[in-house]
Amino acid sequence: MTDIPAPQPSDRHYVLGGARFLARPLEPGLHVVATPIGNLRDMTLRAVETMAAASLVACEDSRVTRRLVDHFALAVKLVPYHEHNAAEMRPKLLARLAAGESVALVSDAGTPLVSDPGFKLVEAAREAGHRVIPVPGPSAVMAALVAAGLPTDAFFFAGFLPPKTAGRRGRVRALAAVPGSLVFFETGPRLAASLADLAAELGDRQAAVCRELTKLHEEVRRGTLSALAADYAAAPDPKGEIVVVVGPPGEAPPPADTDIEAMLRAALAGGSVKDAAAAVATATGLPKRDLYQRALLLAREPG
Repeated sequence: MTDIPAPQPSDRHYVLGGARFLARPLEPGLHVVATPIGNLRDMTLRAVETMAAASLVACEDSRVTRRLVDHFALAVKLVPYHEHNAAEMRPKLLARLAAGESVALVSDAGTPLVSDPGFKLVEAAREAGHRVIPVPGPSAVMAALVAAGLPTDAFFFAGFLPPKTAGRRGRVRALAAVPGSLVFFETGPRLAASLADLAAELGDRQAAVCRELTKLHEEVRRGTLSALAADYAAAPDPKGEIVVVVGPPGEAPPPADTDIEAMLRAALAGGSVKDAAAAVATATGLPKRDLYQRALLLAREPG
């Protein structure tokens, strides 16, 4: 890494709207920078300044990041950091941090550490006592949640599902009880099969397939999981980046009267009327006062 010179103050410029600006100096540390998921105009001013002022920018694919660098006329040093070279590059980046430099970490699109190797670098940087500074911005997960029109008060991001049916169904089955919307990344060739497996394990929940978000051919399709699975199975594999959002599980129907009676009788066999009503109220969410009256009538029945 010693062959990568730090940028000089005169290099720390960026261009916006044809005007040239000098980036402010950065504090030493690892700056985790979110970059656009498609539309370059989603780049925040702070993200541009951070990349312009950093000693170097660690990126997944320099060809992808180069387009962003050229768009804002940044004179930055790009260093590849991806799953294939992370073990080799991580000590070198930590050495730059130890020397008091500022390192910007970016992914190909969106927020680093979401389905990329950035986590291990952040973990190592923190363990070494270096500052980790988030520079928030675009996220495919949040963009899809906003566009899907499904509940967002609670959600779980599950990344990419396993590529094969058995593994995929097992993973989905483990997520079935999550009390919120589920968010997945998926590829075009696997989309129809994944939607079918989601329907098989989760039931026919409402879902949305969000494709090419913020790009020219942005598309969001809503429907039940089974309907979406059928639609995509009948068409050519879709292209581009895909996020699938699945709505939360529906509320369980209230137990039938016969079930409530059976539960009360079972509870009365081992406890008082009060204890039986409390136990069944906890299990069903039904009012304890009503259950107490029913338990009292059952207890008075002749044996």
